[in-house]
Order: sequence, then structure tokens, then C-alpha cells
Amino acid sequence: MSSCLHDHSRWGPGDQLGAANQLTPEMTLAALSLAKSGQVLDLSHMIENGAPFMAPNQTPYVITSGATARNSMRVRAAMGATNEVGANLERVGMTMHVGTHIDALGHFSIGEHLYGDHTVDESVGDFGLINLGIENMGPMITRGLCLDVSGLDGGEHLNPGRAVTADDLQRCCEAQDVSPQAGDAVLINTGWGRYFMTDNATYLEGEPGPDEGAARWLTGQGVVAIGADNMALEVLPGTNHPEIMMPVHQHCLVEAGVHIIENMVLADLARDKVSSFCFILLPVKFKGATGCPVRPVAIL
Repeated sequence: MSSCLHDHSRWGPGDQLGAANQLTPEMTLAALSLAKSGQVLDLSHMIENGAPFMAPNQTPYVITSGATARNSMRVRAAMGATNEVGANLERVGMTMHVGTHIDALGHFSIGEHLYGDHTVDESVGDFGLINLGIENMGPMITRGLCLDVSGLDGGEHLNPGRAVTADDLQRCCEAQDVSPQAGDAVLINTGWGRYFMTDNATYLEGEPGPDEGAARWLTGQGVVAIGADNMALEVLPGTNHPEIMMPVHQHCLVEAGVHIIENMVLADLARDKVSSFCFILLPVKFKGATGCPVRPVAIL
């Protein structure tokens, strides 16, 4: 990990967009032109009670009824309503990092430093992020690449602690005849997503994923987002664990201003050998949030 020598200096101190500064209307039109059949693949998991979470920082998703049709009919009838008007509402408790979600640039720091020369003291308040919250991220419509590394070791998936290196990614790109370009969203299929909600204990015990070198190779190509079919994108435990923890998050979010997308559903893209596609992701503007659940799609 560097001493916070930021890759984002070209966008100036105080920037809130990061690598997404590169996205242009021309890139959007080029991405839309990749859609030929109109088939839409949902790249997200359902968010439901029991969804895996990393304790203690993350908390479980909980949904309860805040109002029910039967009770609201009684209340409104007592107020004079005669048309049996019922309404159902709910209350939800969750971290923004449950299910398929995207990390805001303010999610991680390197010491006191956040992306864009922002600092922890000036940017983290009692009611969320003052700077670098997910509300600053715009809609992402760009070219997506799915790099399928699940079979690198001869099985259906890579194993926990298996680092995907820059060399692995380069060889995968050669095999799939694709090359990351500025503005791309690169999604890495490790095969580990098969355990989401089928065996959460296994899903959370560790994971295969890119190491810091792989992340630096991708950000060096100008990508705007990196995603994977695992809980934390990067390999866990890391290659220098426990001395160095979460270096991919530090590099991508703090140094490079590149968004991270986690818990993705990439098996269909890998099965159908879809390497490039129109990628659409629309973040919900939760002001001050360090991320948000998303429903990214691939349009083929």
C-alpha cells in the first residue's frame, strides 16, 4: 500500500466522483449499442431475512410489518371511513452493505485520508458522510466485462484465500478476447457466489478474489468499477493477513476513486460465455450513506 499517493490528482482536491469522471455521453451511447437481442440479465441477489452479513460491523437485514391492512382498516373505520381502506407498510433495518450493493468512495480510509484529499474529521458526521456519500454517484451506463476465473484451478470455483493476480486477469482477457478500457465496469466471476443463501457459513468463511496487484492493474486501465460474486471483492484472508487488511478497498476507493460492487450474480454471464455487454447500475441516493443496495443488469 502506498503512502496515499492518490491516482486521482487529475480531478483535483475535493472531487466527489472519482474514476466516474471519465464517463461521457459518447460512452453511454457506445454501451447501449452493445445491446443486440434485448435480453436482460439481473446481476443481483434478492435481499431477504437471513442474507449473509459480516459481523460485527454489519448487521442483519430485518423486515417487519409497520402497519397491516387489517389494523389500518380498524383505525380508519374509527375515524369514520366506510370503504374498508387497508394499507400495508413495513419497517426495514439494514446496513447499506447487504445483498448486492455498491461501495461509496467514503466507505474506506487510509489513516485519516479519504478519496479526493478529504479527511475523516471533516467528512464523517454523526448522521452519515458529509463528503463522498453514495448520493454523489451518478447513474452508471457503460460497457461491462465479465472475466470468468472460476475454473483457473480446475474446479467449479476458486477456494477461499485464492488470490486472483494481475497475470490471472491478463490471461483471462486474452482467452476471452477482451481488453479493459477507460470507463469499463469489470466484473470477476470466481464461482464463489454459488454459496450465497445456500451455505452462508461457507460463503463467509473466506473468499477467492483479486489481490492488490490485480486491482492496481484494473484501475491502471481506467475502469470505473470492479465487482465480483463474493462478499468483499478482494481475496480473504488477504495475501499478507493479518499485517495488511483490505488493501484492495483502500486502493480502489481511496487512491483510485473506483467503486466496488459486491455480492453479484455472475453465473449466467459466465455460463453463456458473455464477455462484454451493456452494463447499467443506478445507485439509490441515500444521503450520507457509505454504499447502497443496487440491482445492476446486463443487456445483451
